[in-house]
Amino acid sequence: MTDDQVEDFFATLAAANPQPVSELEFSSVFELLAAVLLSAQATDAGVNKATRRLFAVAGTPRRMLALGIDGLEPYIRSIGLYRTKARNLIATCQLLIERHGGEVPRSLEALQALPGVGRKTANVVLNVAFGEPTFAVDTHVFRVCNRTGLAPGRTPEQVEAGLSRRVPERYRQHAHHWLILHGRYVCVARRPLCERCSVARCYDHAQAIGVVN
Repeated sequence: MTDDQVEDFFATLAAANPQPVSELEFSSVFELLAAVLLSAQATDAGVNKATRRLFAVAGTPRRMLALGIDGLEPYIRSIGLYRTKARNLIATCQLLIERHGGEVPRSLEALQALPGVGRKTANVVLNVAFGEPTFAVDTHVFRVCNRTGLAPGRTPEQVEAGLSRRVPERYRQHAHHWLILHGRYVCVARRPLCERCSVARCYDHAQAIGVVN
C-alpha cells in the first residue's frame, strides 16, 4: 500500500465509525484488564457473558483476590483455558495490591510483568483505558495487515512495528479498533466478505485474495 492508499484506507474506516469502542464490557480500568486477560482464545461475547456475573461480585483486585482460584473458576468456566486464566488473574490481583496499591499501572513494562498479561493485552489497556496511541495486534489485526499489505509481518511484533511506521498520527488512537472490527466482521478468515469491503480499492485486492485462498 502506498502512503496515499493508507490515508484513504483509514479515512474510509474513520468516516464510517468515528469513535470505535471495545466490544468488551467493563466499568473500570481493572475490569478492562481482567476482561482482556480472559479474552485470549475466546470471543468478546463469551467473555462478556461471564464477566457480567463476575464483576457484580468482584469488580476490584481485592474482591477478586478474596474469591480465590476456587471461587473464581465457576464464574469463568465457560471461557476457554479458564483454569490457567483463573490462576493468572488471581496472581495479577495479588501483584496489583502488593506493587501498585490496587491500581492498574500505566506503563507497558509494568503491565507485562503481570501474570497472563502479554504485549497485546498491555497495549489494549494502554489504548482503551489511558488513551495511548498503541497498536494491539490480535489475530484480526494480524490478518488484515498481512492480507492488505498495510503492515505485513511474520509475527505480531513485526506487524506492530509496521503499523507504528505507517499509520498517520491522526488515526493512531483508533487504528487498532478499526482493524479489529474490519477483521472481525468483513475481512474474516475463511471467506472474506469482499462485496462488503469499503476499503478494497486501497490495496491490490486480487493479489490479497489470491494469497488467502
